[in-house]
Amino acid sequence: MSVVVGIDLGSTTTKAIILGENQEVLGRGITNSRSNYDLAAAVSRTEALINARFGQVRKKAEENSSVAAVDKLRRAFILEQMLHQLRRLEQLMLEEVAKSAPPGLKAPFAVALQEICRRIAELEEQRFKQPPILRSDFFRDAAGSAFMKFAEEIGDPAGVSFDRLVGIYDKCIIRVENEPLDLDFRDHIGSALARIGSPPALAEAVHYAVAMDLTPAWTVGTGYGRARLPFPKEQIRSEILCHGLGAHAMFPDTRTVLDIGGQDTKAIQIDDQGIVTSFQMNDRCAAGCGRYLGYIADEMNLGLHELGPLAEQSRRSVKINSTCTVFAGAELRERLGLGEKREDILAGLHRAIILRAMSLLARSGGVDDQFTFTGGVAKNPAAVRALRELVGENYGERTLNISPDSIYTGALGAAIFASRMMN
Repeated sequence: MSVVVGIDLGSTTTKAIILGENQEVLGRGITNSRSNYDLAAAVSRTEALINARFGQVRKKAEENSSVAAVDKLRRAFILEQMLHQLRRLEQLMLEEVAKSAPPGLKAPFAVALQEICRRIAELEEQRFKQPPILRSDFFRDAAGSAFMKFAEEIGDPAGVSFDRLVGIYDKCIIRVENEPLDLDFRDHIGSALARIGSPPALAEAVHYAVAMDLTPAWTVGTGYGRARLPFPKEQIRSEILCHGLGAHAMFPDTRTVLDIGGQDTKAIQIDDQGIVTSFQMNDRCAAGCGRYLGYIADEMNLGLHELGPLAEQSRRSVKINSTCTVFAGAELRERLGLGEKREDILAGLHRAIILRAMSLLARSGGVDDQFTFTGGVAKNPAAVRALRELVGENYGERTLNISPDSIYTGALGAAIFASRMMN
């Protein structure tokens, strides 16, 4: 099968899309962006290829009425990936202890770290047997929250303290993220099948997917870090062009696109072919973007995915004076010190972020109908609510399009460019 790949290297996440011969989406992949951009691009592409092969498994399984087992197999595969990374993390932490821990604490440190990793593995095994829960897609986040919890339970202030355990974790998790670990479909599908009992019909579907040739014929890159992607210049496209084309592919009638990513916000106007006619972009700082929300999440000791739902509980939005990341922590602590509720502060923060975006939209040409919201922040319900309210207040009734796969819009546009280059 002839396929093409689009890669969007953002400041916080790197996304990949694989398109088939008729420009149908076969697979999607996402990973944390790293200082090693070659690796980030490779990992996101690997994840997209895994997703594509599971799509082929599902298609084949439909012939034998074994679709329900595919979802269980996918979860088993993710668990096998997680345990593989956890074993590598444990190995690196034990090596770090052997190298740098005080002589009298080497053995206690090793025992504590092994126990933490055992508990994390046990927790993941238990979660696999239960209905899936909302959680981060990234190993660092999934392992990190559990590590902190167990380190706090195990940590001894007199020796193997919580701070020291976390210090070792922080040092080693970066190495795990920046190593090209074997996480491909063929690496773990066998153990995932064995975990669920390897139903014959499903095993046949897996064999079919493994045998399929999905070697990309062409790749195009885009995004905040596009200049660092390991591609020739002719295989790089502007993120403005890719977001415009990607939004058009998702919603052909859209004319205005707002993308709020990790590092910047883009307001884009496009024509009926998805060609950009004008745009505005905040390229000076990350104020009001995904990284700002990430900083707020850290300040509040919350997961990034928890901010929106918590803000949705607000009954009174607090007016926020600044969305500057530098001053965010100070204002946040001041508001909390004045007795303001967390949900009310967060509601005000989300409204302030969207107010900045509204200014860009106005300068780019306003909000036409239809209007598409893309990027990772489009998954945040509080941001979506604030956008609906402010667009309604300023422009009246508009059709707001948001795809569940909005974060992949730029990668989709890049993949479409790749498809056109191949033809």
